[in-house]
Amino acid sequence: MREQGLAADSPVLRLDRAGVSFGPDSDVLADVSLSLSPGSLTFLTGPSGAGKSTLLKLAYLGLRPTAGRVSLFGVDTTHLRRRDLAPLRRRIGVVFQEFRLLDHLTAYENVALPLRVLGGQEKAYRQDVIELLTWVGLGDRLDARPATLSGGEKQRVAIARAVVVKPDLILADEPTGNVDEEMGERLFRLFRELNKRLRTTILIATHDLALVRKSKADVLRLADGMVVRVPHAAEPKSPPQ
Repeated sequence: MREQGLAADSPVLRLDRAGVSFGPDSDVLADVSLSLSPGSLTFLTGPSGAGKSTLLKLAYLGLRPTAGRVSLFGVDTTHLRRRDLAPLRRRIGVVFQEFRLLDHLTAYENVALPLRVLGGQEKAYRQDVIELLTWVGLGDRLDARPATLSGGEKQRVAIARAVVVKPDLILADEPTGNVDEEMGERLFRLFRELNKRLRTTILIATHDLALVRKSKADVLRLADGMVVRVPHAAEPKSPPQ
């Protein structure tokens, strides 16, 4: 699904002074503001416990802010009912840190699942799914179940599943955290290709600062409840904790 009804200069994702709290003196995020433009590719870095995963949950509407607001594709989600969030969620692909593959399904079936949920017929999407898995280097593992896949292979299946519906926004939580440096660079090239080929907006949360430096992408650094944009991957070291 491509961007519809979104002006060229309108943010795909916007957080305005967003915060998440689970009780008194238990702020996970506080006063966070950021904006992602259409077709951008951005890293989200920061120390452990800074709230990167929580920020991604706000972005894919898996969590509602307790303060501030979240806007997606030009829509303020603050007062939307749960059923009204579904059309926005369908425009987002999420790569979870723990993969979240279904163990009883093959690699092919895991990737095809979002299309099945949307009511697609296998004869209409089968070749697309096969081509996508081949593109991520798993053309010979279509029938493999997650238990027989390596960490890098599981991550590539998770990425393929996230992009199979051609989302407008991809959110990836530590997508290189379970693979070696070479595989991490290979996975990033997949994201870069998606970004260039489809103008997909991508936000990647990561601790992999070596990859960030090599990427020449923009960086959002999250620490102490603040987000600071660092252009061109100019992140020499982790922020003070």
